[in-house]
Amino acid sequence: MAKTLHSKRQEVLVTAIAEQRRAKGLSQAQVAKVLGRHQPFIANIESGERRVDLLELLALAEIIELDVHALVDRLKQLPD
Repeated sequence: MAKTLHSKRQEVLVTAIAEQRRAKGLSQAQVAKVLGRHQPFIANIESGERRVDLLELLALAEIIELDVHALVDRLKQLPD
């Protein structure tokens, strides 16, 4: 399996997170505060510099109202 940090799937994942956050009118700082983290934590995820784990994704998804099931289905359609 190829490294995933700079893969197409990773790119789609972080783009979906960033776009949904902005669509909800939330700043990175606001999301980070709800998570008990600092703003650079969200910035690093959205820039693709940091991989988001499943539990972080679920927490983020709840805050920004991201449909994780639809996102996973979309990611599965992309090549590895």
